[in-house]
Amino acid sequence: MEPTNGKMIVNSWNEWDPLKRVIVGRPDGSCQPKSDPGWDYYCPRAGFEFGPMPDAMVQNAKDQMDNFCKILEDRGVVVDRAVPIECNQKASTPDWEVEVMHGCMPPRDVLLPVGNEILECTMSIRARWYEYLCYRPILEKYFTEDPNFQWIAAPKPRLTDASYEKDYYHNYNNVWTKAEKKERMLARKWHLTEKEPLFDAADGMRFGKDIIWQASRVSNGLGIDWLRRHFGDKGLRLHVVQFTGDFHAWHIDVHLVPLRSGLCMYNPEWHYITPELEKLCKMNDWELIPAAEPVHIYDVKCGVVGDRKRPEWI
Repeated sequence: MEPTNGKMIVNSWNEWDPLKRVIVGRPDGSCQPKSDPGWDYYCPRAGFEFGPMPDAMVQNAKDQMDNFCKILEDRGVVVDRAVPIECNQKASTPDWEVEVMHGCMPPRDVLLPVGNEILECTMSIRARWYEYLCYRPILEKYFTEDPNFQWIAAPKPRLTDASYEKDYYHNYNNVWTKAEKKERMLARKWHLTEKEPLFDAADGMRFGKDIIWQASRVSNGLGIDWLRRHFGDKGLRLHVVQFTGDFHAWHIDVHLVPLRSGLCMYNPEWHYITPELEKLCKMNDWELIPAAEPVHIYDVKCGVVGDRKRPEWI
């Protein structure tokens, strides 16, 4: 993103160009929602299960994120911060109600910048349905100051029970074998149905006019089709990829990261299995390299699905 000059603020095509402007979230008011059909929140070992996150944890996160922003600003990067909404309250639509919302720490999950456009993505978790509101003041400012900025919002999903496979998390945690989970992963059968388009921005990696998109538990087939049509009309190409070993795939940046033009790093534990990715890299003189083995293995206290140990990869 270019710094404000009265003409251009938003102009971002890839993941490696020098950073000039960035949106950073805030941990203020973050909450731990209850599990629902869209997410299995499972955090008993961390000492909390529902409601506001512990004050000390939030303060530590604030200190780290504030320091990160200072590092960016010291290097001349313009930093825009999210504006938190009150998450410790009920949220509802005509179809459902949740006791608390989630937070506004990761704008990468919600917003996808491509060229002079920022796309508000659908999200697929009820507790995150209103998360886009934390970034509306920033987008309003951009729209007022940048006459070329395109502000696009994907169709807002209803997220009724019809959008989720019944009893998915119970079966994942208690019924399916490892072989069955792998079979479902290869068939792209996660907890989302094809009732409506659903996708998180963080499943995409931008390579100029090529966008690599991960088929995952938060990006269903209809969502990928919507993205392909939307960006195809703009002359962009969407390439769908998958990675082995991650039976509960969620966001591409734990699998694949472009480091600079011509060099891309992948997670060797969850290796890519889509031939098109390797073919695309070879055609364009890109090198795919595995990440180094991790030094530290940490015991996850608040996993996405149940407790698990995992390496610190990317």
